[in-house]
Amino acid sequence: MAAQFSDGTLKSLNLFENSQTSQSRSKKIFILLGILVGLLAISTAVLAVIIAMKSKTTENNMNNELCTTPYCVKAANYLIESMDETVEPCEDFYNFVCGTWIKNSRIPDDADAISTFNLLRTQLDYNVVDLLTPSPRNDTNEPKAITNARILYHSCINEQNIEDEDIDLILSLVNKQLGGWPILQGSSWNNSTFNLLNLLLKLRQYNNDIIFGIGTSIDEKNSQEYDIAIGQSDLGLGQRQYYSNESKITTAYKQFIYDLATALTNDTSMIDKDVKDIFDFEKEIAKHYWTTDERRNRPNATVRTTVGNLTRLLNTSFDFTNYLKSAYLSSEVNIVNDDIVTVGELEYLYNVSSIIDGTSSRILQNYVIWRFLMHRVDNMPKRFRSIKENFQHVFRGTTAEQSRKIICGNYVNGNMGFAVSKLYIKKYFDDNARNQSFEMIGNIRKAFINMLEQTTWMDETSKNRAIEKAKAIDEKIGYPDYLASDNVTQLETEYAEVSNILVLFDLKKFSRAFFLSIIVCCGIIQYIFNSELEYLYNVSSIIDGTSSRILQNYVIWRFLMHRVDNMPKRFRSIKENFQHVFRGTTAEQSRKIICGNYVNGNMGFAVSKLYIKKYFDDNARNQYIFNSSYISNVLKLLQIKAKTDFQILRKPVDRKAWGFSAPTVVNAFYAPSKNQITFPAGILQMPFFDKDAPKYLNYGAIGVVIGHEITHGFDNSGRQFDKDGNRIPWWTDATIQEFNNRKTCIVNQYSNYTVPQTNMKANGNQTQGEDIADNGGLREAFFAYQKWTKANPSVDKKLPGLSKYTPEQMFFINYAHTWCSKMTDSYARNRVLSDVHSLGPLRVIGPTSNFVEFDRVFNCRPGQGNSRVEKCIVW
Repeated sequence: MAAQFSDGTLKSLNLFENSQTSQSRSKKIFILLGILVGLLAISTAVLAVIIAMKSKTTENNMNNELCTTPYCVKAANYLIESMDETVEPCEDFYNFVCGTWIKNSRIPDDADAISTFNLLRTQLDYNVVDLLTPSPRNDTNEPKAITNARILYHSCINEQNIEDEDIDLILSLVNKQLGGWPILQGSSWNNSTFNLLNLLLKLRQYNNDIIFGIGTSIDEKNSQEYDIAIGQSDLGLGQRQYYSNESKITTAYKQFIYDLATALTNDTSMIDKDVKDIFDFEKEIAKHYWTTDERRNRPNATVRTTVGNLTRLLNTSFDFTNYLKSAYLSSEVNIVNDDIVTVGELEYLYNVSSIIDGTSSRILQNYVIWRFLMHRVDNMPKRFRSIKENFQHVFRGTTAEQSRKIICGNYVNGNMGFAVSKLYIKKYFDDNARNQSFEMIGNIRKAFINMLEQTTWMDETSKNRAIEKAKAIDEKIGYPDYLASDNVTQLETEYAEVSNILVLFDLKKFSRAFFLSIIVCCGIIQYIFNSELEYLYNVSSIIDGTSSRILQNYVIWRFLMHRVDNMPKRFRSIKENFQHVFRGTTAEQSRKIICGNYVNGNMGFAVSKLYIKKYFDDNARNQYIFNSSYISNVLKLLQIKAKTDFQILRKPVDRKAWGFSAPTVVNAFYAPSKNQITFPAGILQMPFFDKDAPKYLNYGAIGVVIGHEITHGFDNSGRQFDKDGNRIPWWTDATIQEFNNRKTCIVNQYSNYTVPQTNMKANGNQTQGEDIADNGGLREAFFAYQKWTKANPSVDKKLPGLSKYTPEQMFFINYAHTWCSKMTDSYARNRVLSDVHSLGPLRVIGPTSNFVEFDRVFNCRPGQGNSRVEKCIVW
């Protein structure tokens, strides 16, 4: 390209002109530019490395802070899917944690509620079914208790057999032993043999406490021994409150009675009147019934007396002394006048006895048999269970019957739970959970003792005794040790029927066989004696008009008839001709069999000595032995339970033994008479506990449950029992008054809550014991967790997707999640009316609103949302 210069001539642009000067200058420029480019490249590379290293470090730090184990991923998932983060936690912590869960959860048709507890129970239900499903086997490798549990289960799920058997056995029991159900017989029912005491005694042999309750319990004043307890029984609707006004529930209850009666009879002439009379009688006795909160909150709850003084104490026409003596004697326990009796609900016993005096025998018989049948409907064919389901639809809000497998699994687990538990802990329970739980209990107990030490409202005497009691609490975790042992002796003993064979100790006792059943080694022979006075009278008249020849011929014939079996073949053949028509046989039995039966029938004990040595397994003696008949198994089980209850009276109390509940339950317990807390294997599962969980999850869930049960030893009821389980005064009056002041704060707080979906106020008096335990349990578990984190810093990792929450916040979030729940309106109302536990929302709102540490962790202002300015604190 040409460039035009100023002089007008065209010159070529030549870069090499003046070559020495321009070459030197260009070289310097190129060198400088190269250095700059190099420095820029090096700087860029260094910066990139630094950024990459920093990014890698941040990523590594974040990864190191997250728990990515399968458990943590699963836990994070269920918490994220539960929470509604559009809700401010300080305003409504329950819906902050549970809001999305509530929106997305559906109550099953066969249930009245769904909750974290229920979901865990459902999982356990299916585990139990899995364990019982294998066919029972009679081999030496399986404990007989387990075999019989499976036999019982299979008899329950065999619905075709239940339909085929129908209810003949139950009706036979009602009509032949219990005097019939008048509502089925109309005006033809005969009341001439009615005796309420005898009727209640016969039903008590089937473990039925109707109108009055009797049994054996630990002596409240001497926890080393058992005593006899007597008091009110239960009501058909459970609680007194249901009878106050006519409602959908009372209407459905009366319809239940009516429908069951009409399903059993064609004579409906008196059903309407009988149903009304049954309900009116129960309504009348309900007026004197002690509600749950009245029983738990009363001072000096029981009266202590002796058997000999019982009649004078009660002064009623109903013979309670004879009732007790006869009931225990039926289980081979002889009680004497000096035996201690604990009388509960004294006014109930007195007032209901007076009501009975003014009630007709027909109404009493109708009511008692109704209550017996009401409990047996679950064991009947489908058409009868459907009648109960109609009632439950109104009472609980359910719309379908549970799966038969689940029903049967629950029944077996409820009655032979320790046999089921032996299978459960082997297949489903991680023993590491047991070991870690012991550590947690120790830490939470220490936290509670520290709270006691800092308490300012207790005097030193009461405080020191409370600390001693807390230290003395016995803990049972997971399962009793013998269930994990290969030695099954204790398990077999647990399910031993101690009275399969009735031993006739004396003739006086033998005379009691009139009108009773005798249990013998070959089964049950009913009514082996019967007066049949009408027969004796009529036959005597026939004899008077009969000749001596006829009488002589008849008597000798009857003698020879029975001796034909002992005669030569030609005479026995004559009898065989008769048997061919009478029995349908075509040949005589083997002579060996005939002779063996004859000797066994006449010298059976001599034969038995040989038999038991060679053929009988002594481990099978006194076992729960069942067969394919479900209803006969149920009735036998009821008889066994009744005997077991009475027969422990003379045994010493084993205060260190596992409690009454089998390990296969989702629950936890405190027993005041033993000062014992129990955490069965069933609750030591996700989401309450897992060995791989961060500790903030475990302490927020099972930790609070542990604290809850410990606190029960110091609630309005538990505080009345000392460290040895004796109900005696052990606090000073001044401390009791201070306790009552703080308890009143809790009662008033909860009574002012409106329960969601019911438009009903909570009953703080009814729930105070559980509310005190909820509040104390949360505080103890949180303080124990704080102490653990100080000793183990940086151990707990965060959950993926929830890393913005601190471990302390996650403690409270998991605590609230354990109470996420959704229920039918009917069930919610029933809970408010009768349950000693507050509903899920209040079990979250109440304790967190009283805890300053919750306010601190979530930066809540006192008075903001659910947070209270005045904190109600007992423990």
